[in-house]
Amino acid sequence: MVTPSDVTPTSGTKTPQAPDDPDGPGSPGADLPRIVPRRHAGRWLTAALALLLFAMVLNSVVRNQAFQWDVVGRYFTTTAVLDGLLLSLWLTAVVMVLGFLLGTVLAVMRLSANPVLRTLSWGYVWIFRSTPLLVQLLFWFNIGALYPTLGLGIPFGPQFLTVKTVNLLGPTLTAVIGLTLHETAYAAEVVRGGILSVDSGQTEAAQALGLSRRRTLRRVVVPQAMRSIVPTAGNMLIGTLKGTSIVSVLAVHDLLYSVQLIYNQTYQVIPLLMVATLWYIAVTTVLSAGQFYVERYYARGDSRALPPTPLQRLRGHLIAVRHRLSAATAADARPAIGGDR
Repeated sequence: MVTPSDVTPTSGTKTPQAPDDPDGPGSPGADLPRIVPRRHAGRWLTAALALLLFAMVLNSVVRNQAFQWDVVGRYFTTTAVLDGLLLSLWLTAVVMVLGFLLGTVLAVMRLSANPVLRTLSWGYVWIFRSTPLLVQLLFWFNIGALYPTLGLGIPFGPQFLTVKTVNLLGPTLTAVIGLTLHETAYAAEVVRGGILSVDSGQTEAAQALGLSRRRTLRRVVVPQAMRSIVPTAGNMLIGTLKGTSIVSVLAVHDLLYSVQLIYNQTYQVIPLLMVATLWYIAVTTVLSAGQFYVERYYARGDSRALPPTPLQRLRGHLIAVRHRLSAATAADARPAIGGDR
């Protein structure tokens, strides 16, 4: 039996280089194939065309004198516009809070075992989702034609207090009532869908632990249903903010109506509409950012790793670019070191 120690190299045999030689064939990774990233020519071409189209649109908007950007800047923070913006935000907040409170009650009624409650909830949702919002607002604005007076007293009996409907329901209160009743119908379906998205095993486990139905709904079902409710509720919030502009037909001094009052006097329609548009975009952007963090908060129990925030995503891209630059610099410097040897 011949062992490696019995074999001596001859004069014509080349001695293998040391394994620690980075340039020799025995170096670690010398025989491994080099991984070349795939070229995405179509992706870069599409991105370049999209950026070119965006630049053309942006250039046409910025350099178009018809927009009158100096007028936009002049009226952007005027008192009338800011007052209208605050009223729009107030309407949005009140309508969303009241709508989801009433919608939650309707959703629980819809899921109840009581057939009367189920039927009433279904009928409410059916009526208010079948009627356009503008029709509902005009109906409530003219409710005095149907009920000239409203009273408080014994049902089907004498009334102790009566008040004229015209004196009770002003334009702003009418807008709140109309928007809230309309929003309640959609909020009820959103909450009901979120509750139904929770696995039935969660309810069975809570019942096995002896929890009451009310506590199970409040502590087990609703927190898990929020993962399905929040995205749709965020869309409803943004839609309600923009939908408040329809109350301008009732002469409610919201953002759009305030802008209309100004351009009816100055005849500068386009720049004033741009003022309203920019404010809607700004507020919608803030609400979208808030929706992202609320969704991230309720995603804690569903995924092991939370989705990265925009700052974390930007930081990750910067780190990846730095690593690529470092790798490219090291690859360029390696042949020079081998050549000096």
